[in-house]
Amino acid sequence: MDGQLSPMPEDWQRALAIVAHPDDLEYGAAAAIARWTTAGREIAYLLVTRGEAGIDTMDPAEAARVREAEQRASAAVVGVEAVEFLDHRDGVIEEGVALRRDLAAAIRRHRPELVITLNQHETWGPGFWNTPDHRAVGRAVLDAAGDAGNRWIFTDLADEGLTPWDGVRWVAVAGSPEPTHAVEVGEEDVERAVASLAEHRAYLTALSDEEPAEYARGFITGMLETSAGRTGGRRAVTFQVYPRG
Repeated sequence: MDGQLSPMPEDWQRALAIVAHPDDLEYGAAAAIARWTTAGREIAYLLVTRGEAGIDTMDPAEAARVREAEQRASAAVVGVEAVEFLDHRDGVIEEGVALRRDLAAAIRRHRPELVITLNQHETWGPGFWNTPDHRAVGRAVLDAAGDAGNRWIFTDLADEGLTPWDGVRWVAVAGSPEPTHAVEVGEEDVERAVASLAEHRAYLTALSDEEPAEYARGFITGMLETSAGRTGGRRAVTFQVYPRG
Protein backbone atom coordinates (compact mmCIF):
# COMPACT_ATOMS: atom_id res chain seq x y z
CA MET A 1 0.00 0.00 0.00
CA ASP A 2 3.01 2.32 -0.41
CA GLY A 3 3.49 4.89 -3.17
CA GLN A 4 1.30 7.37 -4.97
CA LEU A 5 -1.52 6.13 -7.17
CA SER A 6 -1.75 6.95 -10.87
CA PRO A 7 -4.61 9.08 -12.24
CA MET A 8 -7.41 7.08 -13.84
CA PRO A 9 -7.51 7.07 -17.66
CA GLU A 10 -9.75 9.85 -18.96
CA ASP A 11 -9.89 9.18 -22.71
CA TRP A 12 -13.17 7.26 -22.77
CA GLN A 13 -16.87 8.06 -23.17
CA ARG A 14 -18.89 4.93 -22.23
CA ALA A 15 -18.67 2.75 -19.13
CA LEU A 16 -20.60 -0.23 -17.80
CA ALA A 17 -20.57 -0.94 -14.06
CA ILE A 18 -21.23 -4.59 -13.18
CA VAL A 19 -21.67 -5.70 -9.57
CA ALA A 20 -23.44 -8.40 -7.59
CA HIS A 21 -25.90 -6.44 -5.43
CA PRO A 22 -27.77 -3.19 -5.02
CA ASP A 23 -25.52 -0.89 -2.90
CA ASP A 24 -22.20 -2.40 -4.11
CA LEU A 25 -21.39 0.63 -6.25
CA GLU A 26 -22.52 3.06 -3.57
CA TYR A 27 -20.04 1.56 -1.12
CA GLY A 28 -17.10 2.19 -3.41
CA ALA A 29 -17.40 3.93 -6.74
CA ALA A 30 -20.33 6.37 -6.60
CA ALA A 31 -18.31 9.56 -6.02
CA ALA A 32 -16.19 8.82 -9.10
CA ILE A 33 -19.30 7.97 -11.11
CA ALA A 34 -20.84 11.30 -10.05
CA ARG A 35 -17.76 13.10 -11.30
CA TRP A 36 -17.81 11.24 -14.61
CA THR A 37 -21.49 11.79 -15.36
CA THR A 38 -21.12 15.49 -14.57
CA ALA A 39 -18.39 15.57 -17.23
CA GLY A 40 -20.81 14.05 -19.76
CA ARG A 41 -19.69 10.42 -19.65
CA GLU A 42 -22.27 7.69 -20.34
CA ILE A 43 -22.49 5.10 -17.56
CA ALA A 44 -24.89 2.18 -17.18
CA TYR A 45 -25.35 -0.22 -14.25
CA LEU A 46 -25.81 -3.99 -14.40
CA LEU A 47 -26.78 -5.77 -11.17
CA VAL A 48 -26.34 -9.54 -11.20
CA THR A 49 -28.95 -10.00 -8.42
CA ARG A 50 -31.68 -7.91 -6.82
CA GLY A 51 -30.18 -8.32 -3.36
CA GLU A 52 -33.13 -10.37 -2.17
CA ALA A 53 -31.15 -12.18 0.54
CA GLY A 54 -29.72 -9.00 2.02
CA ILE A 55 -32.33 -8.04 4.64
CA ASP A 56 -32.85 -10.63 7.37
CA THR A 57 -36.19 -9.18 8.49
CA MET A 58 -37.73 -8.97 5.01
CA ASP A 59 -39.08 -11.76 2.82
CA PRO A 60 -36.85 -12.20 -0.25
CA ALA A 61 -39.61 -11.41 -2.75
CA GLU A 62 -40.38 -8.13 -1.00
CA ALA A 63 -36.68 -7.36 -0.50
CA ALA A 64 -36.05 -7.79 -4.22
CA ARG A 65 -38.78 -5.26 -5.04
CA VAL A 66 -37.60 -2.76 -2.43
CA ARG A 67 -33.93 -3.04 -3.21
CA GLU A 68 -34.44 -2.74 -6.96
CA ALA A 69 -36.38 0.48 -6.41
CA GLU A 70 -33.71 1.79 -4.03
CA GLN A 71 -30.98 1.01 -6.56
CA ARG A 72 -32.74 2.89 -9.35
CA ALA A 73 -33.21 5.91 -7.08
CA SER A 74 -29.60 5.67 -5.94
CA ALA A 75 -28.28 5.54 -9.50
CA ALA A 76 -30.35 8.58 -10.49
CA VAL A 77 -28.66 10.65 -7.76
CA VAL A 78 -25.28 10.24 -9.50
CA GLY A 79 -26.67 10.73 -13.00
CA VAL A 80 -27.12 7.11 -14.11
CA GLU A 81 -30.42 6.33 -15.85
CA ALA A 82 -29.76 2.90 -17.37
CA VAL A 83 -30.03 0.26 -14.61
CA GLU A 84 -30.47 -3.40 -15.53
CA PHE A 85 -30.88 -6.53 -13.41
CA LEU A 86 -30.07 -10.16 -14.10
CA ASP A 87 -31.83 -13.00 -12.28
CA HIS A 88 -28.98 -14.78 -10.54
CA ARG A 89 -29.76 -15.74 -6.93
CA ASP A 90 -28.42 -13.48 -4.23
CA GLY A 91 -25.87 -15.16 -1.97
CA VAL A 92 -25.25 -18.17 -4.20
CA ILE A 93 -24.05 -16.67 -7.49
CA GLU A 94 -22.30 -19.43 -9.40
CA GLU A 95 -19.02 -18.48 -11.02
CA GLY A 96 -18.76 -20.16 -14.38
CA VAL A 97 -19.70 -20.15 -18.04
CA ALA A 98 -23.36 -19.15 -17.57
CA LEU A 99 -22.40 -16.02 -15.64
CA ARG A 100 -19.63 -15.15 -18.10
CA ARG A 101 -22.11 -15.45 -20.98
CA ASP A 102 -24.61 -13.11 -19.32
CA LEU A 103 -21.91 -10.54 -18.64
CA ALA A 104 -20.38 -10.84 -22.12
CA ALA A 105 -23.86 -10.26 -23.57
CA ALA A 106 -24.25 -7.10 -21.51
CA ILE A 107 -20.83 -5.83 -22.57
CA ARG A 108 -21.68 -6.46 -26.22
CA ARG A 109 -25.00 -4.67 -25.76
CA HIS A 110 -23.57 -1.56 -24.06
CA ARG A 111 -20.18 -1.50 -25.88
CA PRO A 112 -18.22 0.25 -23.11
CA GLU A 113 -14.61 1.34 -23.21
CA LEU A 114 -14.37 1.09 -19.41
CA VAL A 115 -15.89 -1.68 -17.31
CA ILE A 116 -16.21 -1.12 -13.56
CA THR A 117 -16.68 -3.85 -10.97
CA LEU A 118 -16.12 -4.57 -7.28
CA ASN A 119 -13.32 -6.31 -5.42
CA GLN A 120 -12.76 -9.85 -6.66
CA HIS A 121 -9.99 -10.64 -4.17
CA GLU A 122 -10.44 -13.00 -1.24
CA THR A 123 -10.18 -10.16 1.28
CA TRP A 124 -10.92 -6.45 1.63
CA GLY A 125 -7.62 -6.14 3.46
CA PRO A 126 -5.90 -8.05 6.25
CA GLY A 127 -8.46 -9.91 8.30
CA PHE A 128 -11.60 -8.95 6.34
CA TRP A 129 -12.93 -11.85 4.23
CA ASN A 130 -14.79 -10.97 1.03
CA THR A 131 -18.13 -12.58 0.14
CA PRO A 132 -18.60 -15.35 -2.46
CA ASP A 133 -20.86 -13.17 -4.63
CA HIS A 134 -18.33 -10.35 -4.86
CA ARG A 135 -15.52 -12.74 -5.69
CA ALA A 136 -17.54 -14.62 -8.30
CA VAL A 137 -18.83 -11.54 -10.09
CA GLY A 138 -15.53 -9.66 -10.03
CA ARG A 139 -13.61 -12.56 -11.56
CA ALA A 140 -16.35 -13.21 -14.13
CA VAL A 141 -16.27 -9.54 -15.18
CA LEU A 142 -12.53 -9.74 -15.83
CA ASP A 143 -13.08 -12.84 -17.97
CA ALA A 144 -16.17 -11.50 -19.76
CA ALA A 145 -14.35 -8.37 -20.91
CA GLY A 146 -12.31 -10.67 -23.13
CA ASP A 147 -15.16 -13.03 -23.97
CA ALA A 148 -17.19 -10.12 -25.36
CA GLY A 149 -14.64 -9.54 -28.11
CA ASN A 150 -14.10 -13.16 -29.15
CA ARG A 151 -16.46 -14.19 -31.94
CA TRP A 152 -15.80 -17.88 -31.28
CA ILE A 153 -16.97 -17.75 -27.64
CA PHE A 154 -20.73 -17.62 -27.04
CA THR A 155 -21.42 -17.71 -30.79
CA ASP A 156 -25.17 -17.77 -30.11
CA LEU A 157 -25.01 -14.15 -28.96
CA ALA A 158 -24.38 -13.03 -32.53
CA ASP A 159 -27.59 -14.79 -33.54
CA GLU A 160 -29.33 -12.50 -31.03
CA GLY A 161 -27.81 -9.44 -32.70
CA LEU A 162 -25.01 -9.04 -30.14
CA THR A 163 -21.93 -8.82 -32.30
CA PRO A 164 -18.48 -9.03 -30.72
CA TRP A 165 -17.17 -5.95 -28.90
CA ASP A 166 -13.43 -5.82 -28.35
CA GLY A 167 -13.48 -2.17 -27.29
CA VAL A 168 -13.07 -2.63 -23.54
CA ARG A 169 -9.77 -0.91 -22.79
CA TRP A 170 -9.75 -1.18 -19.01
CA VAL A 171 -11.49 -3.02 -16.19
CA ALA A 172 -11.46 -0.91 -13.02
CA VAL A 173 -12.03 -2.70 -9.70
CA ALA A 174 -13.45 -0.58 -6.89
CA GLY A 175 -12.75 -1.52 -3.29
CA SER A 176 -9.64 -3.51 -4.16
CA PRO A 177 -7.00 -3.99 -1.44
CA GLU A 178 -4.42 -3.54 -4.22
CA PRO A 179 -5.33 -0.19 -5.85
CA THR A 180 -3.26 1.20 -8.70
CA HIS A 181 -5.21 4.31 -9.74
CA ALA A 182 -7.33 7.05 -8.20
CA VAL A 183 -10.04 9.49 -9.28
CA GLU A 184 -9.91 12.82 -7.47
CA VAL A 185 -13.40 13.95 -6.41
CA GLY A 186 -14.82 17.29 -5.36
CA GLU A 187 -17.30 18.37 -2.72
CA GLU A 188 -20.33 18.01 -4.98
CA ASP A 189 -19.24 14.51 -6.01
CA VAL A 190 -18.93 13.51 -2.37
CA GLU A 191 -22.34 14.93 -1.49
CA ARG A 192 -23.97 13.05 -4.34
CA ALA A 193 -22.20 9.85 -3.29
CA VAL A 194 -23.48 10.25 0.27
CA ALA A 195 -27.02 10.86 -0.98
CA SER A 196 -26.73 7.91 -3.36
CA LEU A 197 -25.79 5.49 -0.58
CA ALA A 198 -28.49 6.92 1.70
CA GLU A 199 -31.13 5.98 -0.90
CA HIS A 200 -30.67 2.36 0.23
CA ARG A 201 -32.82 3.23 3.22
CA ALA A 202 -34.40 -0.16 3.91
CA TYR A 203 -31.07 -1.94 3.67
CA LEU A 204 -29.19 0.56 5.83
CA THR A 205 -31.96 0.68 8.43
CA ALA A 206 -31.67 -3.09 8.83
CA LEU A 207 -27.87 -2.85 8.91
CA SER A 208 -27.35 -0.06 11.42
CA ASP A 209 -29.07 1.94 14.16
CA GLU A 210 -27.72 5.13 12.57
CA GLU A 211 -29.98 7.23 10.37
CA PRO A 212 -29.16 6.30 6.74
CA ALA A 213 -27.82 9.72 5.75
CA GLU A 214 -25.59 9.84 8.82
CA TYR A 215 -24.34 6.31 8.20
CA ALA A 216 -23.67 7.09 4.54
CA ARG A 217 -21.71 10.25 5.33
CA GLY A 218 -19.55 8.44 7.87
CA PHE A 219 -18.76 5.60 5.50
CA ILE A 220 -18.04 7.73 2.43
CA THR A 221 -15.86 10.29 4.21
CA GLY A 222 -13.98 7.53 6.03
CA MET A 223 -13.29 5.71 2.77
CA LEU A 224 -11.96 8.86 1.12
CA GLU A 225 -9.77 9.71 4.11
CA THR A 226 -8.24 6.23 4.01
CA SER A 227 -6.98 6.79 0.46
CA ALA A 228 -5.67 10.32 1.04
CA GLY A 229 -2.21 9.10 2.01
CA ARG A 230 -1.63 7.84 -1.51
CA THR A 231 -3.23 10.74 -3.38
CA GLY A 232 -1.26 13.67 -2.03
CA GLY A 233 -3.86 14.32 0.66
CA ARG A 234 -6.64 14.80 -1.87
CA ARG A 235 -9.98 13.01 -1.64
CA ALA A 236 -10.14 10.29 -4.25
CA VAL A 237 -11.81 7.01 -5.11
CA THR A 238 -9.31 4.23 -5.72
CA PHE A 239 -9.39 1.44 -8.28
CA GLN A 240 -7.25 -1.48 -9.33
CA VAL A 241 -7.05 -1.05 -13.09
CA TYR A 242 -6.48 -3.94 -15.49
CA PRO A 243 -5.56 -2.60 -18.95
CA ARG A 244 -6.66 -4.58 -21.99
CA GLY A 245 -4.88 -4.43 -25.31
